[in-house]
Amino acid sequence: MKNERTFVILKPDAVHRNLLGEIISRFERTGLKVVAVKFIIPTREQCLTHYNKDDAWFVKVGNRTMQEMVAKGVTPNKEAIEYGKEILEGNVKFLTASPVLAMVFQGNRAVDIIKKLVGGTEPLTSDVGTIRSDYTIDSYALAGADGRCVRNLVHCSDVVEEAEREIKVWFKEEEIVQYTHLNEKILYDVNLDGILE
Repeated sequence: MKNERTFVILKPDAVHRNLLGEIISRFERTGLKVVAVKFIIPTREQCLTHYNKDDAWFVKVGNRTMQEMVAKGVTPNKEAIEYGKEILEGNVKFLTASPVLAMVFQGNRAVDIIKKLVGGTEPLTSDVGTIRSDYTIDSYALAGADGRCVRNLVHCSDVVEEAEREIKVWFKEEEIVQYTHLNEKILYDVNLDGILE
């Protein structure tokens, strides 16, 4: 449990709004440790592999988009799958438009801890106190009106299996550093061995 890993991307909006340090500090304050960092401009292929979406996902997301259109009095003129593909394409376009900071964090329940700190996908409805709620005011409605993906600062893995797969898309195993952080003494050492001289 102490070695659970999760994957995080600080997206172009986080980079260009100078929020990298602020967001990283929120993660570090929990006691999770950084074990890999890479500042890169992602490739299209890397993003498509990362998102790993299938036709069922495209249809599901496309149907949601169509329902929102109908609620606004707009008649959809494409199949659901096409709307879903457009949404993925928007995400890929955004992620490849600028450098991003890809990271791996490690620690007890790393996936759930990061997910809780980041908040829900839509900043407008994300819980107060989360990164997405505290640092951006974007919403699905505004993004849809502008014809772009929602700018929510951070991608984080939803489940352990997804984290393991995503980490392999962005990092080679030898790029992940194995070390003992001093915080681990306080968090995990039952006897606090070596704290007193």
